Amino acid sequence: MSKLTKNRKEAKAKVDATKAYSLEEASVLVKEISNVKFDPSIDVAVRLGVDPRKANQMVRGVVTLPHGTGKDVKVLALVTPDKEEEAKAAGADYVGLDEYLQKIKGGWTDVDVIVTMPSVMGKLGPLGRVLGPRGLMPNPKTGTVTMDVAKAVADVKGGKIDFKVDKTGIIHAAIGKASFDAEKIAGNAKELFTTIMKLKPTTSKGIYVKSVFMSSTMSPSIQIDTKSVV
Repeated sequence: MSKLTKNRKEAKAKVDATKAYSLEEASVLVKEISNVKFDPSIDVAVRLGVDPRKANQMVRGVVTLPHGTGKDVKVLALVTPDKEEEAKAAGADYVGLDEYLQKIKGGWTDVDVIVTMPSVMGKLGPLGRVLGPRGLMPNPKTGTVTMDVAKAVADVKGGKIDFKVDKTGIIHAAIGKASFDAEKIAGNAKELFTTIMKLKPTTSKGIYVKSVFMSSTMSPSIQIDTKSVV
């Protein structure tokens, strides 16, 4: 069994594992226990009372965090020549088509989000084995397949994230950085929770939000009182 580091012990000592904190309390505490040498991400895990194996209980959506993610998101715009300038002006890091399709075919995936056009999706199909496992395949439901390429790029750069319940019924999402003010962490979390609540499947019975935990990279988890987020 690996030994806890001094910092880890100090962080665990500050978290009462038997308590469910309010969102505001958790947003303050997560900053206090984020004692690493870099600016860690703040993550939330929301366990839902759904069965992801059933198509009518799949919870998936997008949300624009009001205070951004704090992360420099690298965006690839796979577009036709007439859309290239539009994508570049919106802030896309990489813009092009065939040359990037070849790079991806060779295993290159050094981006966070891919934005493309409906007419290009046919060319991306064969690359599903590369992009799918990395969560990079564009999808109309997340707004990354659109003719309004500029808006899609700007949204992603401005703090738009997509989320999906995993096979265990949990949504994992990064909502900011430990350097954020506690109010901004709470504000981003509230926006995510509000969106998740709006997506409750009509076929979902019983308790919808079963548990919520917040943590930062390498920190202990903080349980959040579900009553403070729903």
